[in-house]
Amino acid sequence: MVTVKICGLRDPDMVAFAAREGADWIGFNFVPESPRYVTPEAAATLMLRLGKAVPVALMADPDDALVMQISRLGFPILQLHGQETPERVKQVRSLTGRDIWKAFGVRERSDLGQIRTFPDIDGLLVDAKAPDGAAFGGGHGQVFDWSILKNWTAPRPWLLAGGLRPDNVAEAIRQTGAPGVDVSSGVERIRGLKDRELVRAFIRAAKGLPEQP
Repeated sequence: MVTVKICGLRDPDMVAFAAREGADWIGFNFVPESPRYVTPEAAATLMLRLGKAVPVALMADPDDALVMQISRLGFPILQLHGQETPERVKQVRSLTGRDIWKAFGVRERSDLGQIRTFPDIDGLLVDAKAPDGAAFGGGHGQVFDWSILKNWTAPRPWLLAGGLRPDNVAEAIRQTGAPGVDVSSGVERIRGLKDRELVRAFIRAAKGLPEQP
């Protein structure tokens, strides 16, 4: 069954709800420019409501101080969503001992080539390239051309991201063969705030479960 990551949660009740509905991972956003930003102190409280879901810490070009502060909260996975180099990824991995995921923005087939230059990652996200001038890398609701992934073999476990919603995630999985999907803005009616109906619908569509009456 396809795995699901719901990213950018800020409300304890929503964290608990997403976990109950079957989210495999729940992402917390530590990028200050994002409308989904949470402080480390708030994240520590949110993590108490995770149930069986696994927490993922999203950062963009973090310095060592932030990396260690977040790592000490107990996140098993650190997701890097900035302009980190392969060398920086290796440093963060060595510094924390955590699994490192790296997000890669793509627009065309050639953009996939960058992924193999990062040998020290444990997982990756294939996301839509951010619009020009964007202040941060993800959560823009942009969809890329899924056909560029045809016959592509990922070097590590991967998740598909970028403009996924309850009404297109099943087709995205069918076209790409993605073993996992990541959503943020696609389950929001108000920017930065998750909607219960959309969260439930997304998880069920991604996992191929029947809609609830």
